[in-house]
Amino acid sequence: MHPFSYTRASDTREALNAGRDGGRYIAGGTTLVDLMRETVERPETLVDITRLPLGEVTVTERGGLRIGALVTMSEAAAHAKVRTLYPVVSEALELSASAQLRNMATIGGNIMQRTRCTYFRDVTADCNKREPGSGCAARHGVNRTHAILGTSDACVATHPSDAAVAFAALEARVHLLGSDGTRQVPFVDFLLRPGSTPHREQALRRGELITAVEIPALPRPLKSGYLKVRDRQSYEFALTSAAVALHVRGGVIREARVAAGGVGTVPWKLPAVEQHLVGQRPSGALWSAAAAKAADGARPLQHNRFKVELLKRTVERQLRVVGGTE
Repeated sequence: MHPFSYTRASDTREALNAGRDGGRYIAGGTTLVDLMRETVERPETLVDITRLPLGEVTVTERGGLRIGALVTMSEAAAHAKVRTLYPVVSEALELSASAQLRNMATIGGNIMQRTRCTYFRDVTADCNKREPGSGCAARHGVNRTHAILGTSDACVATHPSDAAVAFAALEARVHLLGSDGTRQVPFVDFLLRPGSTPHREQALRRGELITAVEIPALPRPLKSGYLKVRDRQSYEFALTSAAVALHVRGGVIREARVAAGGVGTVPWKLPAVEQHLVGQRPSGALWSAAAAKAADGARPLQHNRFKVELLKRTVERQLRVVGGTE
């Protein structure tokens, strides 16, 4: 581990000043500290933000839900409003990591976590995300767990967060605070596809701080859920996953929100699936036809072609469960 300095911010102004000077924000540290140990990350200054007042879950005036950036994963998953209004978020969080990590990791840190690509974490391997211009060893290496959607010639790494898939499906917004004031970014625009700049992963300006993730008020009744397919049931990242939220009234699907994880370089919204569902009556045939569109645009690699069919099956299965036909 390389030498670094550490400071604890007592308020947001102090944190922003340190961040503007190049400091890296840290709260639970469950990802950043690991990357520092492996010398993948080499920050000169860590800015501890755990004292900032960003640890609440509140219902917004319009009936949405705002989750503070320093709310831990376990706190968010167990919160009564989260479980009642958006069970897809609770389920995604509870299927993430281990209980010990969920007790430490924060919502802000979870959506900021970096890929688990083994080539990214091996400092001897070529990786454009870690060292721009060096190449992507995963494209012609062992790429079974890598992305099939949103890839580029520069990067095929998946985003690992389960909660981010739920936030993408629900069309959440990320609240940011910087030296120029506050702003909000749609979740689907916050995490960036690699393109030719895979080292730039979030739509953050220098020194900006995540303050909350806000889920908008959605029409009721709303049924939602999260399904994660992985190699083992205990503490494993997704091969594929599906976050589904359906508003059904009068026997007709009025609104549908669907996103997939484990298959994209970012949590992957599935608008073609959503559009196929809206205005239709739930049925087994409908779920199959909608799920068939889940892998549109996929670019599988040598070892992960199986993910195309697995993604379709995962989406179909979760549509059936949330839609009430199973």
